[in-house]
Amino acid sequence: MNEKRLAKARRRLLDEIQAEARSTEKWTGRGAFSGPVMAALDQVPREAFVRESDVVSAYVNRPQSIGFGQTISQPYIVALMTELLDLGRADRVLEVGTGSGYQTAVLAEVAGEVFSIEAVEALATAARRRLRDHGYHTVEVLNRDGFAGWPEKAPFDAIMVTAAPERIPQTLVDQLKSGGRMVVPVGRVHDIQFLYLGTKDTDGRFETHKLLPVAFVPMVGNERPEEPQ
Repeated sequence: MNEKRLAKARRRLLDEIQAEARSTEKWTGRGAFSGPVMAALDQVPREAFVRESDVVSAYVNRPQSIGFGQTISQPYIVALMTELLDLGRADRVLEVGTGSGYQTAVLAEVAGEVFSIEAVEALATAARRRLRDHGYHTVEVLNRDGFAGWPEKAPFDAIMVTAAPERIPQTLVDQLKSGGRMVVPVGRVHDIQFLYLGTKDTDGRFETHKLLPVAFVPMVGNERPEEPQ
């Protein structure tokens, strides 16, 4: 697929994302996504983060398999989750679930530093190389169980979880700064899942808000964290 066709598909996708933002505003409270978030989606070459056989559909607004039972999220969901974190260039972000590195790259376009955890070693290795090759030098990728978080780098201004735990891990809540935000899908696989936005106040209280139904691959690990409110 040549560059001209990719650019046209990218522009069409950005229009679709903003249209979907308007149609889901009653759930998310975001009727339009910000300039920095949309610019990030325009800047990151999604075709570099999908399998070679899927390049032709890189800018279709749907999730795609990346192997090992994992997926690259639907672009609208990537935009929404990034938008909900309200990131600035000084923010340090923890991402749980690197996958192919696409969401990681989008985060790197709008935040200061991104620390990303991937449980599948082969995906972590490939994503680390891909992100480096595309100039994302403010990103670190670690092969680790996502439930553990990255305490050595904590606390974080924001945390994004890109696979669904059955309950929000307390370990991750503990690594969020006061005043920080977390976006996380919650629920069992093949059951109804919801996207939650969590905020931690200056007294350390963590409150969650249920947004809209979603479908994510499961987050696996040994921890049994707390139920969202």
